[in-house]
Amino acid sequence: MSETEVKMTDTKKKEKTPKTPMDKKKKRKIIRRCVIGGAAAVIVLFMVTNSMAAKNAGTVVYTTAATIQDIEQTLNTSGTVKSEETKTYFAPVAVKIGAVNVAAGDSVKAGQALVAYDADALDDAKQLAQLKMQANEGGYESSIYKNNKYIAELGEANVNLSVLEQQIEDSENYVKELQQKINDKKTALAHEGTLLQVSLLDWSDQPDSEEYLNLQKLIQFNSYEQQNNKDILAWQKEVDLYQEKIAAYKEYRSEMKSQKSSSEGGSMDSGSKSQLEANTQMERIESQNTLDAVEEVENGILADFDGVVTEVEAVEGSIPQEGTKLVTIESTEKVKVAITVSKYDLEKIALGQVVSIDIAGKKYDGEVTKIDRMATTNTSGAAVVGAEIEVNNPDADIYLGVEARVEIHTAKAEGVVVIPVEVINTDMEGDFVFVAENGIVVKRRITTGVTSDSYSEVKEGLAEGEAVIMTMGQELEEGMPVTAIPQN
Repeated sequence: MSETEVKMTDTKKKEKTPKTPMDKKKKRKIIRRCVIGGAAAVIVLFMVTNSMAAKNAGTVVYTTAATIQDIEQTLNTSGTVKSEETKTYFAPVAVKIGAVNVAAGDSVKAGQALVAYDADALDDAKQLAQLKMQANEGGYESSIYKNNKYIAELGEANVNLSVLEQQIEDSENYVKELQQKINDKKTALAHEGTLLQVSLLDWSDQPDSEEYLNLQKLIQFNSYEQQNNKDILAWQKEVDLYQEKIAAYKEYRSEMKSQKSSSEGGSMDSGSKSQLEANTQMERIESQNTLDAVEEVENGILADFDGVVTEVEAVEGSIPQEGTKLVTIESTEKVKVAITVSKYDLEKIALGQVVSIDIAGKKYDGEVTKIDRMATTNTSGAAVVGAEIEVNNPDADIYLGVEARVEIHTAKAEGVVVIPVEVINTDMEGDFVFVAENGIVVKRRITTGVTSDSYSEVKEGLAEGEAVIMTMGQELEEGMPVTAIPQN
């Protein structure tokens, strides 16, 4: 449990004069005089008391004077020294450990190597990460090149197919026009030949006539024209030429369709391309992180601050997986004392209060920096509230985990009226004291301030020098006569 103490400074202290040793004879004389004087004083006091009682002078009471002094209230308790900063170091790479330089309980300095990796294993890991990065970059560039090629071929196929379709359509239409001309020409020649045959029949009864002979010539010429007409032959030649073109166009169209199909199958859509880029970037980052981690631990895993090693799991010669816990250290540069206070002392502490700390016999300065807003139950079942005290001037002599004694300076008042706490009484209306005034008991209401186990500040109700009755178990009532005997 915590205890409250008081520190008081008497503003009216007198300086003591140095004493000189007395000889034995003189000392024996003084002792005899003191004994005789003391006995006489007792007899006189007995006679005075009996005389007063005989005269109804009042009950004898002892008093103490209200004085002006400085008073300080402190809360004394104990707590556990803890670090405010803890860091656990994890394996950044899966590389063989060359040496473990610390053990649990060791003190370390900022920059000190805690764990060292095997140099050859680090070089191998570095080269592997570089090769992975190169392979990743090369694979990405190759994929992009192929994709661009497929895209170009697809674009070419789409353009060519469009042109070919139009060329085939135009050529076929032109062939149809030529064939229509040929058919029309052949039909006209056949019709003309028919007419000539009919006319020849009309002149058949005059086979020797000039008309008949001319008709025969015309029929022969018509027959020749039907077989060898130069327009028909020219058109037919052009038809044959365009048929070849159409066949070539269609063959090229088949090639372009095949190219389009393969290009569409080989090229990446937007989603596939985004996935490739993301995967490439992730692999690039992973390889770079490995390189960074290797470079970071080339000189070993270093302590970030002065502290104490509290946990070691690294094993020399092992190959820990990435992310495996290796070493934990707790700072001795940022230290606190964790305490608990009862509900009775809770109202006395506040943030920012100055604290005197004793850790293993060494003194430190501190400050209340945290008070929990929720109570817990201690081993005795009592409700307690946790608080933290920051050590302002920690050093290398700090021991973590040990018990520390703390003195919290909770309140202070200077040059105020104080009285012993045992003379203060309490009833339903509050605090009061009995004061001896002109041989009469007076009940005086008071307002207290800074209070300790021994003394209490009186903010209202008493003045310096007033005789406060020390009841000593006596039953007192306001107005009763008393004989006051002051006590130092």
